[in-house]
Amino acid sequence: MDPVAFDGVLVIDKPTGPTSHDIVACVRRTLSLKKVGHLGTLDPLATGVLPLVVGRATRLASLLAGASKQYDAVIRLGLITDTYDITGTAMGGTDSDTSNALSSNSASYVDEIRAAADEFVGSYPQRPPPVSAKKIGGVRAYEFTRRKQQVEIQPVPVTVESLRVLAVENRTVRCRIVCSSGFYVRSLAHDLGARLGCGACLETLHRERHGPFGLADAVPLEDILNAVETVDASTIRMRNLLPDLPHVIVTPGGARRATHGNPLRRIDLVPGNDLRGNTFDGHVRVLDGEGALLAIAEPREDGLLHPKIVLAETTSPEGT
Repeated sequence: MDPVAFDGVLVIDKPTGPTSHDIVACVRRTLSLKKVGHLGTLDPLATGVLPLVVGRATRLASLLAGASKQYDAVIRLGLITDTYDITGTAMGGTDSDTSNALSSNSASYVDEIRAAADEFVGSYPQRPPPVSAKKIGGVRAYEFTRRKQQVEIQPVPVTVESLRVLAVENRTVRCRIVCSSGFYVRSLAHDLGARLGCGACLETLHRERHGPFGLADAVPLEDILNAVETVDASTIRMRNLLPDLPHVIVTPGGARRATHGNPLRRIDLVPGNDLRGNTFDGHVRVLDGEGALLAIAEPREDGLLHPKIVLAETTSPEGT
């Protein structure tokens, strides 16, 4: 198959089974693409929204990866595993004091679960699972587990914006979580079980949103692999990425300067985009007259904009 020429974000509706790396490798191989990456790991157990950056959009990965996530999760009460999810080896679980309450799903116990879940809303240090991709001294945590080596994983700061318990039945808790990047739903399941005194692990996980990318944008993996037209039609183009960032529109000469990474001056902007009076305090999108995304710039102390991430290809000598 000839390489497909496009740049942007392709949102995969990940099936259970493959790893995020497997998905990337499969898309890269099937479509003969060299530059493909994912914006955030989903465990093999998990399904749902997995955004892939393709082509020149891989240069935007650092700006897209840290967005908040939304999950629909089912937590199994009364079971502790070494991986903190249902695929792991059982390590313990429900004791006699909580087994009756778990079985009855009494109103008081449901209230207790909701109260315990509420305690996880906010910002706090969370300890990642022992079997995870978290690096310790440059080595993934799961590598230590495979070698049967004990290692201390340090907690990391996370934020839970909201945590709603949707249903409690048959020793399971279904909930919807909106959380920061780096949050482990497996750790939430484990910690909730510890808080309730019965133990728990993650049974299913469905990612519904990654930043601006949701299920409405997602395409089944098999559709991507079976039809190149699907890839082209489903790609979110670079001009539509990072819409919340402020932008400036440049003149043809400014476009040439941006594509060479040269600072943008007032004369490089079209009328109405004067740098004076603007108080940019972060990243700024640099667009040409047709709305194409040329670069991501940062303001300098001298008032100029410096293109830090150049996205457009250099096609002509720099203009003045």
